Amino acid sequence: MLNLERTQRIAILALPMVGAMISQNVLNLIDTAMVGVLGPAAIAAVGVGGFANFMAVAAIIGLASSVQAMASRRKGQGRENEMAVPLNGGLFLAFIIGAPLSIVLYFAAPTLFPLINSDPAVVEAGTPYLQARLIGAIAIGFNFSFRGYWNGVGLSALYMKTLLIIHSLNVLFNYLLIFGNFGFPEMGAEGAGLASSIALYIGSAIHVVMAFRLARKHGFLTRIPKSDTMITMLKLALPGAIQQFLFAAGFTVFFWIVGQVGVNEVAVSNVMINLIMVGILPGMGLGLAALTLVSEALGQGNADDAKRWGWDAAKLGGVALGLLGIIAIVVPDIILGGFIHDQQVIDLGVIPLQLLGASMVFEGVGLVLLNTLLGAGAAATVMIVSIATQWLVGLPLAWLVGPYLGWGLTWVWGANISYRILQDIIFAIVWYRGHWAKIKI
Repeated sequence: MLNLERTQRIAILALPMVGAMISQNVLNLIDTAMVGVLGPAAIAAVGVGGFANFMAVAAIIGLASSVQAMASRRKGQGRENEMAVPLNGGLFLAFIIGAPLSIVLYFAAPTLFPLINSDPAVVEAGTPYLQARLIGAIAIGFNFSFRGYWNGVGLSALYMKTLLIIHSLNVLFNYLLIFGNFGFPEMGAEGAGLASSIALYIGSAIHVVMAFRLARKHGFLTRIPKSDTMITMLKLALPGAIQQFLFAAGFTVFFWIVGQVGVNEVAVSNVMINLIMVGILPGMGLGLAALTLVSEALGQGNADDAKRWGWDAAKLGGVALGLLGIIAIVVPDIILGGFIHDQQVIDLGVIPLQLLGASMVFEGVGLVLLNTLLGAGAAATVMIVSIATQWLVGLPLAWLVGPYLGWGLTWVWGANISYRILQDIIFAIVWYRGHWAKIKI
């Protein structure tokens, strides 16, 4: 049974994180709607470019969990004057990784983009969009580092408020730069990318101002991270970066596999992926909350409490995503009908969506335990399990039942869901065994 007091503490930490993630999804929909006025090529360009940018900055995104784990661990150890030292390290790494990365990929984008999508119209709009997004690579690293810190010290609501400001500015700059309003240049899709980068840099500045006010006494820009701190951060961030990159690459391969089955199957799968991205938000928020609570408990030297926090949050994750899954099981045709208007295509996706709904309980538990393991410092374990199950089980199995045997979309998605459930079970076993409690960060 769940303890009410512990449940409330998890919820207080998780709700602002869920709100922040929901706002990100709303922003993505607004971006798509605004760019959609320019035509299908522009929409495809922004979609492909955004995905390419995600893969490019995977190394920087991994800084969030390492900063969060170390900041909350210092808080649990009672070393509050050092809580912001990992943040200092994250900002430094974001700059020395992000600066050369953005420069090299900016000039390489005209060569690399056509390898992802060779349609001339998409390449023409997508290349400058990707370049504009790459300008913001450093700002992405800064924002993710601050996200890790605010979440790690229990100020996730502050992060959510800042993110809402960033999103609002993004929409404003979209309006000015995509369409050339109020005397600004009309830049089309490129303007959407530049709007995102500008908003991110302004967001970074807001984070710095707040950190000077709230984190200066915790060592923000007053204490230089020691070499062992930087090494630990890299050990935590690098596996996450590799995992994020290969996870994104795996989705690319999955879409290629579905594409070998049929065009309608791709349309259904695209809708299902977008539904997943929204549906897992409660699990992600609970997972990030659990990351903080687990790391803080380990900092206090209480491994039993850390394990209990993990299980408590995992139960909540299973319940939350399970309830959402029930909706997909009961009314899959209505859900798909909100995105697809061809009844034949809707019918194609009914059973796959029901299978996905039935798996959401496992997904909720697995998402939380993935993050609790990151909070315990077991980033390498998370990386190995995630990569092995996706690339050695999920993708080969999807290719076997799809393009090779020709069993159709239901079996392809069954393969994808099966590897995710296997991954969730492994995370649960690793968490139960408790070897992660001995990791020092």
